Amino acid sequence: MTMPDLEHALDALAGRVASLRDARTAYPSDLAPTLDAALAELDTAAELLAEAREELRKAPKRAAGKKDGGQRELKLLRQVFRSFPVPVVVLDGGGVVRRINPETSRMLGSPDGYLVGRSFPLLVDVSRRAAFRSHLTAVLQTGQPSAFETRLAHQGRTHTVQLAMTRLTMPGEPQQMVAVVALPTEVQLPEPGARRPEQSDGALLLAAARRQDLLSKMATLLLDEESLLRPVVLPRATRLLAAEWADWVIADMVRAGLPYRSVVVGPKNQPVGELVRQVETTPPASGQVVTQVLERGSGVVREMVDDETLLGFCADGPLLTVIGAGSLLSVPIGSCDGVLTLVRAHDKPPFTLADLAVMQEVGLQLGLAVRAQSSFQSRSRAADALSASVAPRNLPDIPGYEAAAVYHPGSSVGAEFYDVFPISGGWGFALGGAAGKGEEAASVSALVRGGLRVLSVWEHDPDLVMRKVNEALVAQGTGMFVMALAGFVRGREITLSSAGHHPAVLLQPDGGVRFAAGGGVPLGIAPDAETEVETLTVLSGEMLVLYSEGLISSRNERGEPYGEERLADVLGRCAGQSPSTVVKAVEADRHAFSGGQVWDEIVVFALRGV
Repeated sequence: MTMPDLEHALDALAGRVASLRDARTAYPSDLAPTLDAALAELDTAAELLAEAREELRKAPKRAAGKKDGGQRELKLLRQVFRSFPVPVVVLDGGGVVRRINPETSRMLGSPDGYLVGRSFPLLVDVSRRAAFRSHLTAVLQTGQPSAFETRLAHQGRTHTVQLAMTRLTMPGEPQQMVAVVALPTEVQLPEPGARRPEQSDGALLLAAARRQDLLSKMATLLLDEESLLRPVVLPRATRLLAAEWADWVIADMVRAGLPYRSVVVGPKNQPVGELVRQVETTPPASGQVVTQVLERGSGVVREMVDDETLLGFCADGPLLTVIGAGSLLSVPIGSCDGVLTLVRAHDKPPFTLADLAVMQEVGLQLGLAVRAQSSFQSRSRAADALSASVAPRNLPDIPGYEAAAVYHPGSSVGAEFYDVFPISGGWGFALGGAAGKGEEAASVSALVRGGLRVLSVWEHDPDLVMRKVNEALVAQGTGMFVMALAGFVRGREITLSSAGHHPAVLLQPDGGVRFAAGGGVPLGIAPDAETEVETLTVLSGEMLVLYSEGLISSRNERGEPYGEERLADVLGRCAGQSPSTVVKAVEADRHAFSGGQVWDEIVVFALRGV
């Protein structure tokens, strides 16, 4: 091949490669034909390189009288290398870059010549570097061309490429080289703000600002506390997108492996009630674009909708035809938890690849928020169930007594409990808490509360009940101990059994305050329980008050504990008042003392003889 022929072939190749780039941009979701054609052009490029190599090899053999002509020819070949329309790199036997053309620098995002002298394998995906070096060595030793697919990463850019490697002998070089042609085989999303030829700088800045504003608004919406407390993430996010980004927004979520239509938001400037219902009732699985996004885990954009069956059919025909779609964009929600689809009408600017990049980020954020909401609500339901298992919904009527209680949950799932239940010939009550916080501590407290209630059906002595619960707790091997107080009420006598709990308080009508014995060793420490037992007589007008560890250990801003002395002072001032008034007074005093801060559960239970 003569040099004019080589130049003509290169010009033709440059035109075909430019056409393939345009096809790749226009039809990003239909890459197969473009890829096949690109690989064919890759073979053509490799053949042209071989022709250029042959010309270089022949140059030194020409007669001395033609030396100047050979130099001109060598300069022309160098110029050909620089103007080659596909990325080309020349490597030495160690994989060091010796030559690199501008097209390669453009693809990798580096200045011209920046990579010369650097190791090319460092750009190759880590998992494939060893294989690349083996291919490089084989090409050098055998002279046989080789093809190799990998990812190249540099300057924050990543491209999946097909590498064609050919051995090359260059004039003036003592060792053989390898020419590498790199053709991207995967569409890469442009950098945010990447220039479109038809856009002015002002339009680019405005578009970039809109995308950044959308991401900011979306983040604020998804981080709102109500988005965790209530199932409002998807409706809010889709309304925001419909207001600022699309005419139609459709969210399809996956349940039991199948997509179902979750949210549909249509245009607000026209009556679309019936259309919305048609979109809502169209099965997502009937739309190939939803299935495609879920299978591939990546988004698609159609700047012009040329296939109106992409979202399936409704009663009036293809859904995209019915809603007047002109442009469509679909992205995964989270890690394929669903699909977010945006549609614009024919009279609106079409979606672009830059829009796809932004919506990919929105879909990722939305998926994380949906998962966080689901996890939070599951934990919230579990916490509510645990809370319900450690406190009665209502206090029963105890003949001869008036009862009242307050229960405040702490800042996290805690372990305090109280209960009132019938026993043979009277009533029983229990109060206590596991040492610790969280779901495990709450479940242990619920176990003890249930055990005290159940065993009290057969046992007439609260101390025997306490000891059997201790045996069961030790046998469970939870590693937790529980401070507990149980009492049986029969007539005016109340028998108490304490396992490491704070002592009950007996408030007399004249304001006198007497603490019961309390004490003992918490449940769950040793197989043989060590409890303190005491029998009190509660006369008419006297009040027995029980309280939790959370009340006594509440602290003020100076770190001082609330303590039993302050409790006694408050109770003394409440002499002669009803149990409900007393427990509210204690609650209000503790609130004032700690500045309204509540870390642990607070229980106050009062029982007055009438």
